[in-house]
Amino acid sequence: MSHAISMTIGRPFGLQRVCRVLDFPRSTIYAERARTLSNVTQLAPVRRGPKPKVPDHELLAAIRADLARTPFVGEGARKVWARLRIQDDIRVSRTRVSRLMREHGLLSPHRRAQKPPNAH
Repeated sequence: MSHAISMTIGRPFGLQRVCRVLDFPRSTIYAERARTLSNVTQLAPVRRGPKPKVPDHELLAAIRADLARTPFVGEGARKVWARLRIQDDIRVSRTRVSRLMREHGLLSPHRRAQKPPNAH
C-alpha cells in the first residue's frame, strides 16, 4: 500500500498519508500484512506451563479403552479417573479426565429431575 499509485493522478502515495486521509490506523495494515506474509498457521492454542507426562491423545485413548471394558452404558469421570489410576497406573488430574470426557462427549448420560408443573 505504501507503493500504491493513485489511479487518477498517477503518483505514488505513502502509507501514512493514505491512512490519515482514510482515517484508518496503520497498525491494522501492518498487522494484516504480517498475517498474510507468515506461513505459520496455528491449529490450536498451545498449552501454557509444563507439558504433561501423558499427552491428551494418549489419555483420551486410555479413557476410551476403559469405557469399552466396563459393562455399563456410561460412567462418570471420577470412576474412570480412579480406574486409570489404580488399574492402568496412569497418574493424571481428575479435572483433566473430566475435561477430556466432556469435550469428546464421553460423560455418562444423566436425566434431570422432572419438576411438577406450576398450578396457576
